[in-house]
Amino acid sequence: MTQESTPVGEVFERLLGPRATVSITAYDGSSSGPADAPVAIQVRSPLALDYLMSSPGDLGLARAYVAGALDVSGDLYTALHALAAQVDQLTPADRLWLLRKLGARHLRVVKPPAEEHPSRLRRGMTALRHSKSRDSAAIASHYDVSNRFYELVLGPSMAYTCAVFPEAGASLEDAQEHKFDLVCRKLGLQPGMRLLDVGCGWGGMVAHAVRHYGVEALGVTLSREQAQWAQKNIVSLGLADRAEIRHLDYRDVTETGFDAISSIGLTEHIGARNVPGYFRFLAAKLKPHGRLLNHCITNPDTSVAHRSRGFIDRYVFPDGELEAPGELVTAMHDAGLEVRHSENLREHYALTLAGWCANLDEHWDEAVAEAGTGRSRVWALYLAACRLAFERREIELHQILGVRTDREGGMGMPLRPDWGV
Repeated sequence: MTQESTPVGEVFERLLGPRATVSITAYDGSSSGPADAPVAIQVRSPLALDYLMSSPGDLGLARAYVAGALDVSGDLYTALHALAAQVDQLTPADRLWLLRKLGARHLRVVKPPAEEHPSRLRRGMTALRHSKSRDSAAIASHYDVSNRFYELVLGPSMAYTCAVFPEAGASLEDAQEHKFDLVCRKLGLQPGMRLLDVGCGWGGMVAHAVRHYGVEALGVTLSREQAQWAQKNIVSLGLADRAEIRHLDYRDVTETGFDAISSIGLTEHIGARNVPGYFRFLAAKLKPHGRLLNHCITNPDTSVAHRSRGFIDRYVFPDGELEAPGELVTAMHDAGLEVRHSENLREHYALTLAGWCANLDEHWDEAVAEAGTGRSRVWALYLAACRLAFERREIELHQILGVRTDREGGMGMPLRPDWGV
């Protein structure tokens, strides 16, 4: 036994509660929980307790898991059911109990894993939040990991946004194809139209719109790795005469007069205070009757803080911010865009994330070889945690369609469009 004043297994049994369906084994030889539980948690070193005590909540758990001080055998998604909610809801009395049982030595400040981003305060010392330079750095930190790593996680579609499942049993690839088709139909794309896709990722929307709807398309992304992969793919598909992918901030797009704009998964990165200006900028790029489809993760209501916190801010999306759907609708209307349709696809994102989790699990060894153990652990935790968050309605996914009306109020749309899908 080590110098712990209380068996570590007993400590985690208190954290998880008596009905947790996980087993715990610890470095001090102690254990708790049913031996035949479908998920087993191994507390491999005292460092796990240091992280939990010095940074309680999801950040402490994340640090322990990413560092390898806490491990999971079995499905991580199932483990989070037992872990995340319980630890986030610890009362002051619970924390005092932990302090008495574990001792003050676990309150020491310990260095976080190398994969962790600096705090908001330290980031603010280098550049203003959502300045072009800081946004570029934030995007690069998440997306410029390895295109091969993303191929392993996302699958052949290379679509890193919520899919739309035509039925519950559809494959992830079919659902991503269905999503792009739904966006194209909502935008009313026709041959010869000009499409701008902001935050285009690996170019899936651009390629789909050009191949299946005969448009000319420009896609822009702040990720150099994405832009290089996407442009190469555009060339290999024989679409380079009608499509282009640029490594570019959307604010630096000089072209105008577009028939349609798709914004799929970008609003999360621009910051709540910039949302009104974002929609004003895009509205000015549209022709009369031109449509804008904004597809993004949203807060369930306006009482939730815009800024991400804890694990997501420090490991996944530094400076990420979410708005409630009503805030986005208001900003679009104030920018001169009439909102014609809004749709919540929350359950579809949970299914999408389940597919990505399965892909990562299937290709785990190759993913670790490509991006490292720590980075792969970050992704495993992030994908499983987000799946839970969508299922529990802690976050949502909205598609909001706006149109730039003409001077007489005409909008150039059918009276009751059903999108045909």
